Amino acid sequence: MSTKLKNVTFSLQKDLIKISVIGGSEIDNEIYNLAYEVGREIAKSGVVLICGGLAGTMEAACKGAKKEGGLTIGILPTMDENDANKYVDIKIPAGIGYARNMIVVLSSHAVIAVDGSTGTLSEIAYALTFNKPVIGLKTWELRPYQSNILPHIIRARTAKEAVNFALEEAKAYLKNC
Repeated sequence: MSTKLKNVTFSLQKDLIKISVIGGSEIDNEIYNLAYEVGREIAKSGVVLICGGLAGTMEAACKGAKKEGGLTIGILPTMDENDANKYVDIKIPAGIGYARNMIVVLSSHAVIAVDGSTGTLSEIAYALTFNKPVIGLKTWELRPYQSNILPHIIRARTAKEAVNFALEEAKAYLKNC
């Protein structure tokens, strides 16, 4: 089964890779541009982008993905799909506020965190709890106090590097499912 979206055909298959992009809704130009590039790289890789569907990092990543003809999914905290940014293709109004953060994480095979505040921190925590790989770009610094064997954030320096790491980790995650 496949679907056509603005001249791009996506093969809807069992092992379709989905990457969540998480980050703040209030960001500066540097972070906006970084998230935009992450979205572009995700789409160029033929991967589906999932996010919280609102402004800031989420909008920038979706806009970048759309620039490259990618597919974007927004899992909204509200019950109104009209709250989604204009670059979201598939709008899922969860109506459960920040609790939707768990859905954003569980819907993907890897997570890229760009900057972010406490909402992003909760998504990172969910990802680590559920053994989802987390790639960080200018985001939280987290590490276990006494152990180096617990899950951690994989650091990236560029959008392209973050997406490459996320793809590698997502493929490994899918093999272990």
